[in-house]
Amino acid sequence: MADAAKPQEAGQRSVLRATFRHNGVGTELIEKYHTAPVKIAKAFPVQKQLAVIVMDVSPGMLEGDVYEMEWTAGSRTHTMITNQSFMKIHPCYGGGTASLTQTFDLEAGAVMENMPEPVMLYKEASLLSDTTIRLSAGSVWMGADVLCPGRGLRGERFVYRDYDNRLSVYLGEELIFAQRQWINPARQRLQAKGSWEKATHWAYFYVFSDEVGGELVNKLQATIDGYESPAAHNVTAAASLTYKHGAVVSACSTAAWPLQELMRLLWDTTRDALFGMPPLRLLQG
Repeated sequence: MADAAKPQEAGQRSVLRATFRHNGVGTELIEKYHTAPVKIAKAFPVQKQLAVIVMDVSPGMLEGDVYEMEWTAGSRTHTMITNQSFMKIHPCYGGGTASLTQTFDLEAGAVMENMPEPVMLYKEASLLSDTTIRLSAGSVWMGADVLCPGRGLRGERFVYRDYDNRLSVYLGEELIFAQRQWINPARQRLQAKGSWEKATHWAYFYVFSDEVGGELVNKLQATIDGYESPAAHNVTAAASLTYKHGAVVSACSTAAWPLQELMRLLWDTTRDALFGMPPLRLLQG
């Protein structure tokens, strides 16, 4: 008899596509398409840009689920994308995985800010996340990732199966950045010295553009140096230039919320440095 607590692969495929253009006054959503359970819940103008909130009407990603999201930003558009809550990855008992594929295509002078809520990996969860960014001259893409080790109140900490996070960035036809983060807690010594040690949560903040240089990195590092970690959850972080046309901040802690706060401060710093724009507090409830 099959174990009722170990469901087979669900195999739900959900597609979301959205296209933005500048209408001479601001950014508008001109095309959208989605299949359940993911959809655009709301799109509205704020601070001379368009904010987009993505909703997942399911309990979260199950084994075999495939989410595909395609974002196309026309010339001079300015868009901010977020979601309503943590991305929850449920157990994958059958040996399969959940898969999230995202592409961001930016035309000349377009700006996209991708600031989702953290990823939460349940016990025995497995997630493949593959993101491709295609930039044009003068375009800017920035985003943040925060990864949680499991549901702490249920005693879950690094009991997920694996997390495979891939990012590729192109400027025109040139590959300017490629990163793969693969975490398999059962096979890796995450608490070893020089690895995660006591940290349980990890975050990245990215900025890619042909306008990014050392001045922005210095401002990001100054923001990090000025951030006061909460006493119970020390945050370790550093900023650096990428090989070409980019800056990355890597940060770790023992809780998600201090990392989320640091990501917001880095976001504020970048908006001010590149656009002279004030903080966007859409994510605060």
